[in-house]
Amino acid sequence: MPIEMMIRKLRQHSELPDADIGALRSIVAPVKNLSADAPIVREGDVSTQCCVILSGFAYRSKVSEDGKRQILSFHIAGDMPDLHGLVLKRMDHDLATLSKAQIGLIDHEQLERTLNTRPALARALWRESLLDAALFRQWIVNLGTRSASGRMAYLIAELRQRLGAMGMVANEQFEFPITQSKLADALGLSVVHVNRVLQAFRTEGILDLKRQVVTLGDFEKIAQLGGFDSVEDNSSGA
Repeated sequence: MPIEMMIRKLRQHSELPDADIGALRSIVAPVKNLSADAPIVREGDVSTQCCVILSGFAYRSKVSEDGKRQILSFHIAGDMPDLHGLVLKRMDHDLATLSKAQIGLIDHEQLERTLNTRPALARALWRESLLDAALFRQWIVNLGTRSASGRMAYLIAELRQRLGAMGMVANEQFEFPITQSKLADALGLSVVHVNRVLQAFRTEGILDLKRQVVTLGDFEKIAQLGGFDSVEDNSSGA
């Protein structure tokens, strides 16, 4: 079953016995194939299950009273972006696919029963939710304190680090199927400003985004521009 990315992610920071992994595999059902820009769960929905991203990309967002959308985070294979719904039942934001994606669904009641008898797995998922919260705090700092180029650089550095940990970066290239409009929604910029930043990065030879693929010419420069400090550097050790 294609939840190996999730297992790989959990085992990066937690020791899990094979029995716990088997129990987790047994409750991930059904599996759904979704098109790009498909809703997974909407703001206001009462959550009865959580999802695992098996392939593709997803994002969380909120829409303000004047209709402006703010993208809050991006999610990759192995992520459980609505795990918090196990406790906070009503969704306070939207979760949707960024690209074609495959997701696995886990019923909340089944997950709770499993975690009640498997403390190591419960700790691993708790740690996963804490790491997600740490990334979210970094995201807030990025939007609130950095220049346009710094915001873009931080986003790319974070994705490169997360995708690299999952074996999804090759020769400093990785898939990122995003439009400039959604980049603007994520970074609090206009589409024109996003385009200018990307053009400047391309001219300087440090980054190029073309045909939904990011090519990094100078990752150290990107990390420096974005003030990037890996959250997961301090996450090892179960």
